Order: sequence, then C-alpha cells, then structure tokens
Amino acid sequence: MTYQNPPTTPRKSATFDDYAMSEIRRAAATGIYDIRGSGAKRKLPHFDDLLFLGASISRYALEGYRERCDTNVVLGTRFAKKPIELKIPITVAGMSFGSLSGPAKEALGRGATLSGTTTTTGDGGMTEEERGHSEKLVYQILPSRYGMNPRDLRRADAIEVVVGQGAKPGGGGMLLGQKISDRVAEMRTLPKGIDQRSACRHPDWTGPDDLEIKILEIREITDWEKPIYVKIGGTRPYYDTALAVKAGADVVVLDGMQGGTAATQEVFIEHVGLPILACIRPAVQALQDLGMHRKVQLIVSGGIRNGADVAKALALGADAVAIGTAALIALGDNDPHWESEYQKLGTTAGAYDDWHEGKDPAGITTQDAELMKRVDPIAAGRRLANYLKVMTLEAQTVARACGKNHLHNLEPEDLCALTVEAAAMARVPIAGTGWIPGQVKF
Repeated sequence: MTYQNPPTTPRKSATFDDYAMSEIRRAAATGIYDIRGSGAKRKLPHFDDLLFLGASISRYALEGYRERCDTNVVLGTRFAKKPIELKIPITVAGMSFGSLSGPAKEALGRGATLSGTTTTTGDGGMTEEERGHSEKLVYQILPSRYGMNPRDLRRADAIEVVVGQGAKPGGGGMLLGQKISDRVAEMRTLPKGIDQRSACRHPDWTGPDDLEIKILEIREITDWEKPIYVKIGGTRPYYDTALAVKAGADVVVLDGMQGGTAATQEVFIEHVGLPILACIRPAVQALQDLGMHRKVQLIVSGGIRNGADVAKALALGADAVAIGTAALIALGDNDPHWESEYQKLGTTAGAYDDWHEGKDPAGITTQDAELMKRVDPIAAGRRLANYLKVMTLEAQTVARACGKNHLHNLEPEDLCALTVEAAAMARVPIAGTGWIPGQVKF
C-alpha cells in the first residue's frame, strides 16, 4: 500500500510580506521612491498600551453629574504679554493651505473657534478664510518661509517656529505641482504647477544659540505680545526640549512619528523618529530638570484619536495635545461615502494617503476647484467641534474616575502598562506589578 504525503500549506515570509514585495515591484518598475502622508502605519507602542487605574477604596472618585472636572489651559505664560487661554487642552496642528483646500482651512478655524481652542496655519502662509474664522490662530514659521511676512506675524495670536515634524524629523516636506494653483503659487512666491520641496533646516540659523536670536527677533516684531512655540520632531526629546527652553521658547510642541498629514518619503515616515509614547517622559524630565515644568508648556501630537489618548498624554506630563489626521477625518476625509471614487484611485476609504496628488474625493486635501466644492466649511466645522467636544468629555470621564477635578491633575501614578515596551517608554509599571523596566536617569 502506498502513502502520499499530505500537501503542506504554503508559508509566506514574515520579512517579505505582501506589502514589502509590492513595494519592491513598484520600485523596480518605476525607479521612484514612494511618497505619501498619514504618518507611520506600522504597529508601534501607543496609548492603547496603557490603562488607567480608576478609584476604588484607596482613591475617591468624583461624581460626573455633580462635581467639576476643569479642562482649561493657558499657553505662553513664560514671556508673552498675551498668553493663549483655551477652554480645552486639545489644539489643531499645523496643516498648510496648499496641502489642504481653502474650505478645509476655513472649517478647521470654525471648529476650533466653536470649541474654544486654536488652529495653526502650517507651511504656506495665512489665508483670510482661516484668520477670519479662527478666534485664536497660531502662525507657523518653517524653513521654507513660504508666505511669511511681518504683517501676518502681528495678526497671529501665537508664533510656532517649526524645527521638525514627527513624520519627517530632519527632512523637508513636499508639495507636488498639481497642487500649486494660481493662489498657492502667489502666496508661496512659486511658479504654478512646479513641484516644490521645503528645506529641511532654517536658512538663517544653525543651532540653539542662533535660535535664541531668531526668537528674540520675532518677539521684537510682535512687541513681546505673542507666545513663541518651538516644534520639534520626536528624536532626542530630552535634549531638544532643553535646548528649546534655553533658547527662550514659551511652549514646546513635540510631535511623534504616528502623526504626519504632510507628504514625504515613506522611508522617512516608517523608519525615522520615535513614537510619541517614547517622547513624553524624557521631554517632561528635561522641563523638570530645568525647573520649567508647567512654566514652559508642553504640547504633544502624533496619533491622538480620542479622549483616552488625551488623558494619557496629560497624565504623562503634557499640558495639551494637538490633532491633525483626526481633525481631517472629522471634517470628512477618508469617508466611506466616497468609496467608489477612492477605488477609482486604486485605494479604499481609510487607506487613502496620497494627499499630495490633489485628487482627494472628499475635497479636503486638494486644490481642484470642483472637488473643493464638496466641503461645506460650516457643516464640517460643526463636525470638528462635535468631535472635540466628545474627546473632552471622554477625558473628563476618565479624570473623574481617577478622582481628579482637573485634567492636569492626572499623573503617571494613575497609569499602568500592558507591555514591557510601553512600560519602559512611559515609565509606569506593568499592570499588576510595581515593576518599571529599564528605568534610567536622563
């Protein structure tokens, strides 16, 4: 009697998975590296790897319907004559006009104003839509200096000097020619329809001493009224935070690699920088070592999605958070309503990240006149405001459960971690133990 070997199930490589092989084929066929937005897509330690320890006998919970839990925050108290007072500790991150459509920028301003928070210009200058509908507007100064002028510096409520971003620390952004419309070209002093790449570093300073001089110049232009933020990508958060403080920053903005609405090479997005969970505690430690924690405010960003993320970031020592991708989704980006059109572009709702191509069916990341008409800035602004309201309520719910009457009273002691990696990064104990792996002093 003869026996046949049973067939084996084909086994694919964990290293050369389907996506890795598709990228090899694409690179071999085109000779061009991939460009996209949307931040890192790989699985990284994140806020989901942390849990709150709610009140029981050893802690006293607050009653949600009768006892307050405040959410306000003041930014820029160190030197600015006019600090920014916010109702909620959630801000809208910088996303440029050019990358986003005019109606989308207006919607961000409307939503932020309804919520009592700020929005931010991004690379490319200040639009009248955004300034006109933003009660509080942060004006970014990037290495490109696109659209930068003293008049708009004075019209802003705060200034953010961008040194780096989470998706591309050490690299400049890209805006392809199809999004350089007449208006974008005029604002950026660029030729219409020609690809542009922003510089990776500021042209008139090379280090922290020069940054201090630049900050003083900005303060003189704005009569010391405006808070000065310094934004850094998550790479060496302890030293970069310390140097930003020593250069005179009122606020440090720290961006992790899960964030990234701007287009850049995928190799940057997936292989350069740190997840935001690994950045917060070293930055807070730097502020504490300098005696500046809560005196210089810390805003963190990079994959913030819900009120639990907000509460965890604040518990780790941040003063506020910033959202980018989440804000675009709230406006209507990657909405399944446009699924058939996403499929025509070779993608699907929820995976669309070719924002730089200017073909966004939702009309948000485009300069196409017909697509932009799909954005109702009033309705989209209300959606953003609703989303910010829910995030805030969720964060308050968590804080009350931990017995805190202000979101800023949350602390690392309220947290535990589900994984060794998250415990080491956040410097909180593994759940059910008192062990914090790899404790080191910075």
